[in-house]
Amino acid sequence: MQEQKAIISWKVAGVSLGLLLTLATFLVKPLGVSTQFVVTDAVVMHAVAPEATEKNVYLAKYGEKEAWGIGYGWMLVFGMFVGGLLTSRVFKSRQPEVDKGSMPKMWEAVFGGSRQKRFAAAFFGGALLLFGARLAGGCTSGHMISGMSQLALSSFIFAIFTFGSAIAMAHLLYRQRG
Repeated sequence: MQEQKAIISWKVAGVSLGLLLTLATFLVKPLGVSTQFVVTDAVVMHAVAPEATEKNVYLAKYGEKEAWGIGYGWMLVFGMFVGGLLTSRVFKSRQPEVDKGSMPKMWEAVFGGSRQKRFAAAFFGGALLLFGARLAGGCTSGHMISGMSQLALSSFIFAIFTFGSAIAMAHLLYRQRG
């Protein structure tokens, strides 16, 4: 496979992301998206069962004052999907992916070529990561990007355990078979 030249230096991209994050934090608030799911849950729960929602310490602080949970956070979630789709289309020729329809060789060697199995693993892994991040008082983007830039101790702990767990799981899943 021929090595492709990067469109933008990782250094320039890193500094640009840092400046954009600083601007976003200054203009709006720290970046994070998982709270939007909680806000939406709370909005629905306030409409369906307001008394039960007010008794729930976690949900009571979200949702009642929100305009159906649509705001900065959901626009960010929507923007991530749209941005990912547009980027994949614009830079389609530069994707380092394997042939269409095939799986990465490392995955296929261990788990086979089932797209459904790969989707399920990605979905449940992401759900587990989101659960852990919310348990730590934030979300993956909130902890890894915003929290660490604000030197939040919980964010550093979350990052250490996230990367440590990922490395351990990769070793466990992809160790030499046979």
